[in-house]
Amino acid sequence: MKKITLSMLALALSICASAQVKVGQNVPAIKFQTVLNSTVKTTSLEDFKGKVVLLEFWATWCGPCITAMAHLQELQKQFKGKLQVITISTEKEKRIKQFITTIPSNLWFAVDTADELRAVFPYHTIPHTVLIDGDGKVVAITEPANVTAKIIANVIAGRPINLPLKEDNMIADPVKAYFNAADTVQSRLLIQPEIKGVSSMSKTYPTDSNFKNRRITLFNLPLETIYRIAYKDLPYVRIIDLTPKENIKQNKTNYCIDLIVPKGHENELMPALIKELQSRFDLKARIEKRKKEVYLLKIADTTKIKLLKPSTNKEEAFSGGDGAFSGQAVKLSKIADYLEGFGLVNMPVVDETGSDIKYDIEFNYQPEKKGSLTDAIAVLGLKLEKGEMDIDMLVFR
Repeated sequence: MKKITLSMLALALSICASAQVKVGQNVPAIKFQTVLNSTVKTTSLEDFKGKVVLLEFWATWCGPCITAMAHLQELQKQFKGKLQVITISTEKEKRIKQFITTIPSNLWFAVDTADELRAVFPYHTIPHTVLIDGDGKVVAITEPANVTAKIIANVIAGRPINLPLKEDNMIADPVKAYFNAADTVQSRLLIQPEIKGVSSMSKTYPTDSNFKNRRITLFNLPLETIYRIAYKDLPYVRIIDLTPKENIKQNKTNYCIDLIVPKGHENELMPALIKELQSRFDLKARIEKRKKEVYLLKIADTTKIKLLKPSTNKEEAFSGGDGAFSGQAVKLSKIADYLEGFGLVNMPVVDETGSDIKYDIEFNYQPEKKGSLTDAIAVLGLKLEKGEMDIDMLVFR
């Protein structure tokens, strides 16, 4: 504990009183107390005077971040000795070590669990790229795909560059800022175009005594995604898009929506959202039965199933992510929902365990490690088999 506290303190002292650093400004004397996959255990930006530095804010659960890694590794290889890529994650050191053990890399991995660097380079969404020249001046705050070999060569040569600025909207509460609603509001519908810099998200109000189950707020989402949410969060693997190619751009346009239905009509929230979408936009959607190839979640080992802990909790509680499942009072069907809903497999998943028992279940796996997920559910006594059946699909026309 003492070591962690000192590391956090050292990092905080190195950037305290530092305002947000913008393009054209010099970076402060930032120190990285924990650096993995490198020749040093700690480092500072001052150690790279004369070199170009690329800071990449990322996470192991971020798909676009993982996709960008290959591109960054190629840049590091091409400009070895002149460029240093330092990736920065707020995840724990153990998780980062697991990642780079499974996927070898030539990049350096800094651990910032205290999330101190966000004060210097504010962001809401990742990947988030900061490019610094050899004099310690920020020359770009952008996305990794914009940083090409030609851009790096220009920065090394001291030539000016002009990359698109990734400027996240740092408003702490965008709902209050853009869709503020007094407790007296009984019903309403507000639709706005995309709000630049705000993260894409959907928000319901399960703990709000006034808006519980009767309000939904959506930020910067395309119509297809809004329809999916309205139709009980159907996963992408249950989508069939039959719209003409010329309509694709319109369907991908982002919108912001705030919908409130009257008290006593909570069960009409999603039907009301569907009705509004159908009446206001050309894109139409409906549920249809289609024969599809699926994964069937089955019991593989009854002995292991019997070792699972039946729950004493009355209410279901679930949390999950890319690499972790934690459920209290959940049926085995919840695992099928998790595998499909989080996009962990490339086909719909249908529960065929036939079990109605509620368990307390937790398991972890490494998303980047082949077979890790299969092994994790096998420990529970479960398996996935391919099959074919008629299932509900969301069809766009």
